[in-house]
Amino acid sequence: MNSFGTLFRVSLFGESHGKTIGIIIDGVPPGIQLTEDDFTEDINRRKPGEKGTTPRVESDYPILSSGVFNVHTTGAPLTILFENNNTISKDYASLRATPRPGHADFVASKKFKGFEDYRGGGHFSGRLTVLLVAAGVVAKKVIPFMNIHAELIEAGGESSIEKALDKAIQLQDSIGGIIQCKVSGIPIGLGEPFFDSVESVIAHAVFAVPAVKGIEFGAGFAAAKMYGSEHNDVLIDVEGTTETNHAGGIVGGITNGNELIFKTVIKPTSSTPKVQRSINLESKEIGDFQIKGRHDLCIALRAPVVIEAVTAIVLTDLFCRYKT
Repeated sequence: MNSFGTLFRVSLFGESHGKTIGIIIDGVPPGIQLTEDDFTEDINRRKPGEKGTTPRVESDYPILSSGVFNVHTTGAPLTILFENNNTISKDYASLRATPRPGHADFVASKKFKGFEDYRGGGHFSGRLTVLLVAAGVVAKKVIPFMNIHAELIEAGGESSIEKALDKAIQLQDSIGGIIQCKVSGIPIGLGEPFFDSVESVIAHAVFAVPAVKGIEFGAGFAAAKMYGSEHNDVLIDVEGTTETNHAGGIVGGITNGNELIFKTVIKPTSSTPKVQRSINLESKEIGDFQIKGRHDLCIALRAPVVIEAVTAIVLTDLFCRYKT
């Protein structure tokens, strides 16, 4: 549903063009210093403004509604709200009749019997990823000894992000990308096999991020072309350090103390400026249409901090379970 985690648990709510969106975080330890300024850096990393991103800009000022007193967490559920002020809902009226290919418009209408808030993608919008970023800021404060860093390493099939963006702008079409995430400082022993192995839980959280279509850990799919003797990571000391890291820091679903490494595939934004074809649900005819509104040509540009955030949420929850 809309909640994730066991001991460190997040629940999000809201829609892209609703009055507010928000997240409730349960299991935050008391006594952690927390102010609105703590969210600025990561929230700014997610904001549009770069070439290839949407012109819709929200202030994204976090409203700490509960769980904080005298600039410290209280141990009670932490509620963080964000206002939606820069919305143009009329751009989405036509989507009731002509759902966007590749977007949730059609399936959402069927699942929720036409009662869903379709404006800006509603509850399916990437707008809600600011909530994940906010939860990630809190999670990172619980596990400050882990260093989590994600970056876009490929876009539109190009290692040069600038070149990929220029091509997308020229073609007036959207592109996807590949994000690599690395985590150092992880203790040995996180993970609860079978079903809560580290890969399982990270994959679960990562696939909750809109536009994610794939994930691989360590050598990933390249492992299928390797021999076992080549893929195996040789232990070189009693602390668990390995000579190579084809496993990506996870063995048997448990962290082995080496750097955690995984890559995530972000699909091209479905709301491309290019003329597309779709069915008109009123006329029952297939025809050309063009999406109006403000959208990212490359949503992957803004996704690294989101991937960092969900990774932090997962590792914080696993660490809390590890301590107990």
